[in-house]
Amino acid sequence: MRGRAQRAPSRAGQTGGAAVSTLRTRFAPSPTGSMHIGNARTAAFAWLLARHHGGQFILRIEDTDRTRYVEGSVEEIQDGLKWLGLDWDEGPFFQSQRLEIYRELAEQLVREGKAYRCWCSPERLAQMREEQKAAGLPTGYDRRCREGAPGHTPGEPHVIRFAMPLDGVTEFHDHVRGTLSFENALIDDFVMLKADGFPTYQFANVVDDHLMGITHVVRSDEWLSSTPKHVQLYAAFGWEPPQFVHPALILGPDRSKLSKRHGAVSFREFTQMGYLPDALLNFLALLGWSPGDNREVMTRQELIEAFDIPGIVNHPAIFDRQKLDWLNRQHIRMLPDGELARRVKPLLEEKGFGGLQDGYLESVVRVMKDRLTFLHDIVELACYFFTDEFEYEEKGGKWLQDPGAAQFLEGIADALKDCEWSDAAIEARVREAGEKLGREGGALIHPIRYACTGKTVGPSLFAALETLGRDRVVRRLRRAADLARVQ
Repeated sequence: MRGRAQRAPSRAGQTGGAAVSTLRTRFAPSPTGSMHIGNARTAAFAWLLARHHGGQFILRIEDTDRTRYVEGSVEEIQDGLKWLGLDWDEGPFFQSQRLEIYRELAEQLVREGKAYRCWCSPERLAQMREEQKAAGLPTGYDRRCREGAPGHTPGEPHVIRFAMPLDGVTEFHDHVRGTLSFENALIDDFVMLKADGFPTYQFANVVDDHLMGITHVVRSDEWLSSTPKHVQLYAAFGWEPPQFVHPALILGPDRSKLSKRHGAVSFREFTQMGYLPDALLNFLALLGWSPGDNREVMTRQELIEAFDIPGIVNHPAIFDRQKLDWLNRQHIRMLPDGELARRVKPLLEEKGFGGLQDGYLESVVRVMKDRLTFLHDIVELACYFFTDEFEYEEKGGKWLQDPGAAQFLEGIADALKDCEWSDAAIEARVREAGEKLGREGGALIHPIRYACTGKTVGPSLFAALETLGRDRVVRRLRRAADLARVQ
């Protein structure tokens, strides 16, 4: 779909949650840097709304600000959406490839007296703003060229400005904020087309939303103040405006504007931290939306089935990193063992733990999954499953320094060397042997764990021993006994 896009079939519904035919949303980022959490939340909301209603999700790259264009941003945006699983049905469309469309439509409004050419230089505009500030007046274009500019011709460099109504109000309905009104006299005659032939965001996004048949515009409420300009543009062209959905801003835990000190790093960094795509999508969906039934952990399909406009709240969302980590833990636990094993295998191979059999790795993740916050945690927390060359934690050294440690560990090794190898049988044999050796509780469990894993805490000991296998367990118990003898 290149060049002049066609208007999609008209929508049947006009209110949030109502049935619509061909509901269409879009994500329209600017390639001026890394995508951040706010961008990703907008994309997630638009995608979920489209999928909930069986509509379409369109990707549009608003690359008209050439001075701020960052090489590689487009690829990073697309990679981030793909990683998150937000597939688009059409696009990506690039506004830089549609300049003729914007020029023709801007000239149309000039001919109709709804827009005008402005030859004011950047120096003159800067001086105007300084004078307005000095006089305590609101800054904005003074409409000097609105009634014509003698001595100038269309051949000279100029911009095209929209002629806002000078009185009255612009009113529109937002599905989150309700009905809003803005005084026209306080709204600037904004630039539609710049001197270099590129459109501004205010103009191009309206044109493209109309031509691409966007029925619901989902964007952060920082764009609320711009919406009256868009509504007036729709009216000037005689176009029906889309439905507006402006979720509230995302704030840090201290309710200040989200920043890097709150963990608001680029979205790409989140994809590299060990979060699962479904967990991050779950978290993004809850940043300003609620399913209405107190659910927090939701699968992708459950989000699609539940997500709709009425659930979007009108108060700021709080970015809670601890909640994100908690959700990631829950989604790791929800993964089938085989899928979790498939995902962690490359991480283990990267650390030198190669040649792992799939069945063994599945048994490891089955034991460990409740202890993982991130996928890469398995490298540190479960390394003893993959090598005998692990280090013993210093804080557990007391278990080998106990005077009877060597005799105890040898006794457990002897008891397990011919034991049926299941966690229940292992536990029964260990407790039976412990009773004979005069140990129970922590004095029984902790030294065995330390001897076999090098760690003082971990998953269920007997499930871990079953997974490690008889030979490895007996060998490690005897090795630890030898170490205890030289303490």
